[in-house]
Amino acid sequence: MDIIRKISEKYNIVFSDESKESLLSILDRKEFGKDEIILEQGQISRFMYIVESGILRQFYYKDGRDITEHFSSEGNVVTCIECLFLAEPTRLFIEAIEPSVVYMLNYENLKNLTNYHSDINMLLRSILEYKLIISQRKADSWRFESSHERYERFCKDYPSVAQRASLSSIASYLLMAPETLSRVRAGVL
Repeated sequence: MDIIRKISEKYNIVFSDESKESLLSILDRKEFGKDEIILEQGQISRFMYIVESGILRQFYYKDGRDITEHFSSEGNVVTCIECLFLAEPTRLFIEAIEPSVVYMLNYENLKNLTNYHSDINMLLRSILEYKLIISQRKADSWRFESSHERYERFCKDYPSVAQRASLSSIASYLLMAPETLSRVRAGVL
């Protein structure tokens, strides 16, 4: 039931007892070790991954470099939108960067529940809105902010990830070399 509380707090939704039971019935709890790949590039996943504990990282390779697309910690939902909606192979990897407990939520089952529970419908809408806002903020950050501003925003938006993720993963998320991030953190840039 702890995962329902986390989802409720994260997305500011009060679930009925019936909705809580319905959600619990379609959640599948999994544990992943540090550096374990949850979803590989080229796979099709019809799941949303809800983080109960730990941190997940979405990333891809470009020109031989590992680029972090997104971090998700406790209460966050991770998914590859194109893969989820279009049932196309993902271009991203999802990795647990520390030991993590994740609930897998089948998207079709969730959509079916939205027909019967208005609060679950609100949950799905809130998750998708959140994903869109995060994507837009990240794109705007890359376009309009300096290295220092991007790092400050990251620390403000993801304080626990800023303390727990590796320097190289954070640097790749911010589109910086690790050396540049070290200088930004030291206040040199």
